Amino acid sequence: MNITIDQESGFCFGVVFAIQMAEAELDVSGSLYCLGDIVHNNMEVDRLTKKGLKIINHDQFRELKDCKVLIRAHGEPPETYETAIRNNIELIDASCPVVLKLQNRVRTSYEEVKENNGQVVIYGEPGHAEVNGLVGQTGGEAIIVTDEHDLDKIDYNRPVYLFSQTTKSTVGFQKIQEAIEKRVHDFRGVREVGELIANDTICRQVSNREPQLERFAARFDVIVFVSGKKSSNGKALYEVCKRVNPRTHFISEVSEIQDSWFDGAEEIGICGATSTPMWLMEDVASYLNLKQLAS
Repeated sequence: MNITIDQESGFCFGVVFAIQMAEAELDVSGSLYCLGDIVHNNMEVDRLTKKGLKIINHDQFRELKDCKVLIRAHGEPPETYETAIRNNIELIDASCPVVLKLQNRVRTSYEEVKENNGQVVIYGEPGHAEVNGLVGQTGGEAIIVTDEHDLDKIDYNRPVYLFSQTTKSTVGFQKIQEAIEKRVHDFRGVREVGELIANDTICRQVSNREPQLERFAARFDVIVFVSGKKSSNGKALYEVCKRVNPRTHFISEVSEIQDSWFDGAEEIGICGATSTPMWLMEDVASYLNLKQLAS
């Protein structure tokens, strides 16, 4: 088998920045708290944990005082910063610039919403760290929609300000936007309705990987897609590969590989999410090469 790693896969710049900041502090102090998983990849989290990174949740964060805490690329709601000031916590803020810009746009739109009786709607995953940060910009009032079943939450008599979690699929966002537009149109025939202001706020480093991965997946007999199971971006990009190449298999670590996947295959492609470290994809390639030598 010929085995090829997609060189365009791997960490986005936001994740690279967060990990660099964590490692710089760990090299100096040997210990650092991180609010939530620094990246949605269990193997990378395990690697950094061994270097002294301590993953905490928000309840634990509120109990800390006089220490340093890393804010990961996903960003945080305003209350996190208020807690840090109250408890004398020094924040090492690695929030992705793309996320920070989106938070500002959501906050600005929320101010408009309060003046014109509108509503902020976010296309994203409930409970996702980035989405929690975005909802926090609206005092908890933003409406989260994941699919068309959630659209009944929206009041079509009022203006709708639609945004997207940065790591969602562009295809998914377009479907949601079109579904909302249809409802606005249908309601308009019955009574006066609000307007839709749609903002495609998907990170282009993420969305540009979709067409690139489509081309990559089409070149191979089998695709091994490497990603953490918690990664929203990983789920979306895996579906992109699977749509193009039905022999696409999702793994989080080498131990999940099954020999039967490669029956009759000559060309194997390895790729991953924006939260997948390159070293993990290289481990998968090394494993497959060693299996070939052993056989």
